[in-house]
This record gives sequence, structure tokens and C-alpha cells, in this order.
Amino acid sequence: MKITAQKIFVANVSRTNFVFVKLYTDDGIEGVGEATLEWKTLAVTAALEELERVLIGRDPFAVDAIIEQLHRDSYWRTGAVFRTALGAIEAALLDIKGKALGVPVFELLGGKYRDRIACYANHWFFGATTPEQYAENARKAVALGYKALKWDPFDVADLEMDRAQRRQTIDIVAAVRDAVGPDIDLMLDVHGRLNVPTAIAMCKALEPYDLRWIEEPTPPESIDALADVRAQSPVPIASGERWFEPGRFLEALQKKAVDILQPDVSHAGGLGETKRIAHMAHLHMIPVAPHNPVGPVMNAMTLHTAVAIPNFSVFETVSVDVPWRKELVRETLQFEDGALLAPTAPGLGVELIEEACAKYPYSPYNVPIFDGSMNTSGVATGKVTFGE
Repeated sequence: MKITAQKIFVANVSRTNFVFVKLYTDDGIEGVGEATLEWKTLAVTAALEELERVLIGRDPFAVDAIIEQLHRDSYWRTGAVFRTALGAIEAALLDIKGKALGVPVFELLGGKYRDRIACYANHWFFGATTPEQYAENARKAVALGYKALKWDPFDVADLEMDRAQRRQTIDIVAAVRDAVGPDIDLMLDVHGRLNVPTAIAMCKALEPYDLRWIEEPTPPESIDALADVRAQSPVPIASGERWFEPGRFLEALQKKAVDILQPDVSHAGGLGETKRIAHMAHLHMIPVAPHNPVGPVMNAMTLHTAVAIPNFSVFETVSVDVPWRKELVRETLQFEDGALLAPTAPGLGVELIEEACAKYPYSPYNVPIFDGSMNTSGVATGKVTFGE
């Protein structure tokens, strides 16, 4: 079997653009991967185009050899753009191999540790601006079956927060906790926007709300800063979505900077690389909760990884999205009682509907985190349903 072609598909989803890549073979088996890199769509599609000439004519079964060559020959070897492209190519190769062998991709990663993958909801809060609206959205998310919710209540915070901003954040968290009760896990995402003293102060102020974690409280450049926050925070600290190479994850583990590690399966370079990172974390007895807030193919990539690592903690899902998300793929996933079931279909278990992507052409978006529009721009209106 040989790779004969690569095609890239982009679909606008009103907050960013999903980027999918397909590899085609002379046996007629196709493999799909996702290279969505939030707000860097054109850069990652260009990176994928540069990799195509190396892939044509290769045996898709030689997954590790191909990925290692692409990594070596890139010269620069790292960065979000390149490693996201690399992760998507690896996923497409594994998808082909799994389909050819008639097994799910997690079997190619060493087999499964679990049949049920506990989930938490993201994006459920879109459209909310007041504590009451957050509380109402939270009740709706729990009604869908979720037992854990994550969101960013830090509004326009940028390194520091004045007293009114701090009070607003605390009021929102208090309203959500009151709305869902004590048995639902709550996690907060800061998106790396606070300095060390402000992050420590907010972690202490939010302790009464029994949070499962506070995510990325400080910018990703300094692991020392994150370690300082973790050393003084009464709330567990999670991070890792904006680290790209294994050495950064190892540094965070060695400096005791995290309680929960969050590699992004695509941005960290693929399923295989994420599994290696997870095993490093396992040596330190640190759980892994992969970053996964984007498209349906990435969801499948992350799900297979979660099935195949020993120290998996909880799985991030997009609970609401644009109504046309379900037009883009055919899925075989099943969600019940707050968990996804381990996939059973060969390969990744998700098929891209190529012609659907053309209906939603690329559109540029600015990063909404610092301008106060994150919860209101591109508001999702459709409940995500798995397997329908």
C-alpha cells in the first residue's frame, strides 16, 4: 500500500476554523486527521502543504518512521504550527492502518485501559454574561448528563484584576456552584492571563467553591511562575495545552508545577507523542486530562489516546457548537451518563464528509480572550450529539 495524495479541508465554525487533512492510498483506504490550530488556520494549512511531497509514495503502515523523518527533516523541529501539522498526519496514518487491519486506533497504541471515558463539558457557558445566566447554562449542561463543567469566568483579566473584576469572577463561580450542587466537578480556565501574585490571590479566593482545578493561571512561557502558583494554591493546578515538546512537560513535572497535565494531542505532535508524555507523567504519579476543545476528528484522536494511557483523568468535550458541526463528519461515538464509550469501529471511527466543508469556507477571527467577547462572539447554538 502507498500514499497517493493528500487533501486539506477547512470549515469555518464561527469562532475559528477546523482544519482537516486526508491521506489517500492506492488500495482505496483513506485516513483523516485534524490540524485545527486556533486562530492560526493559514499557517497550519501551509505547513501541511509542505509535508505533502514527503508523504507521497510512502507506506502508511510505517507510522513512527514517517513521523520521525518529518520531525527530523523540518530542521526547526518544534512550535505549535509544525507539531499540529505533524499530529494530524500521524492521525491520518493511524486511521489508514487501523482500517486496513480492522482494529480501532487505540489497539495500535497498545490496547485499552478502560471502556468508559469520563467527560467534562466546555463551551456550555457561551452567551452568558451575568451570574444568573451562567447558572442557567450550567443547569442545562448538567441536564445533558455531564458531571463536570469547565469555563473561563475571568472576563478581560490581563495580568492583574481590580476588585470589581475579582468580585465578578467570584460571584459567577458561586452562582454556578449553587446551581449545580456539590456533586458536580467544576474547573476554571484562566487561559494564562494572570501574573503570579494575582493568580495566587484568586486561587485562595476561590477555594471555598471546591474546584477540581484551576487551569493555566499564568502565561505558558514560564514554568517557574506556574510552580510558584502551585506551591501556594489551595486549588489543584492544571496546565500543558500550550507546551509542544516533551522537554517542556518533563520540566513541569520536575519542577512540580502541575497537579494535572494537559497535553493537546494535536499540538504536542500526535497520539504517540502524547502517550509518551502521559507515561512521563505517570512516573511522577500525575494524571493526564488532554486538551480537546475543537473539532470532531480531534475529538476522536484524543479519545483513542485517553483509552490507551494508564493515568487518564477526564476528557474534555465541546457540549454545544455551531449547528453544522454534525454535517462535517459521520461519527460512531456513544455518550451515556457523563461518559463516552471506548470506540469499536476500525481506525479513528470518524469519517469526513468532504463536500460539507466547502459549504462553510474559511473566515479569519481574532483571539477573543482579551477583548471581553469570548462568551458572546460566535455563540454556539447547537447541542453536540455523539454518534448521530
